[in-house]
Amino acid sequence: MCDEDDEVMMNSFSIYGLHTDLIKPGDDLLDHLNTALVHEGLQLQDHDIVVLAESAVATAQGRIVLLDSITPSEEAKQVAAQYGVEPALAEIVIRESDAIVGGIPGFLLSITSGHLLPNAGVDGSNAPLGYVTLLPSDPDVLAFTLRKKILNKTGRTVGVLIIDSRTHPMRYGCGGVAIACSGIPAIIDERGRRDLFGRELKVTRRAIADNIASAAELVMGESDEQIPMVLVRGLHIEFGDYEGIELISPDE
Repeated sequence: MCDEDDEVMMNSFSIYGLHTDLIKPGDDLLDHLNTALVHEGLQLQDHDIVVLAESAVATAQGRIVLLDSITPSEEAKQVAAQYGVEPALAEIVIRESDAIVGGIPGFLLSITSGHLLPNAGVDGSNAPLGYVTLLPSDPDVLAFTLRKKILNKTGRTVGVLIIDSRTHPMRYGCGGVAIACSGIPAIIDERGRRDLFGRELKVTRRAIADNIASAAELVMGESDEQIPMVLVRGLHIEFGDYEGIELISPDE
């Protein structure tokens, strides 16, 4: 048995914001992580979770585009006129999308790599003036690679998340969502468990990666905080060779 203090400890965790220098194309994200950890007086421990903002990851990959360098197609011009977006931006969104499914004034709604996204994740915030940042390329592969590099260099078993901020239908405000997950389960299936009154859960799945992403967003912020990485410690979940985000197809 455990006393009340032990129960509190079992149900608590810590989040550390990691301030970095401005990340530039070609930078090594692991170097930035190590420097930030040293600055905060932290060392990686087994079962830590490293969370990275997608804009930082995309910038390091060189996934930034100068809008003035884009020549809009006729399709982009038509879409731009319909939804009130800049033609060059519409062109980039079309290129980054598997499909454009609609939009509202100022935004296109697209499906990109199985994700339903405004503007295909193309974003001008935290990008140099006149540029936009695209979503990271192969984020699942990058999360896996970073996790394995950390294991090889430190011997620590960690999880790695790459996250973005998203709005929700009929709600103001942004929340966190994971776009890549490695080393921990993105979803924990609660089906078959029973509630407080003995009823069996039929459809419930816990979005663990997205919940961690939202917690990390509280520390990262959305403007000039310059905290593109977060260390999460003390979560009692299973670690292992888990990879990827479980997505629902449009047909489902």
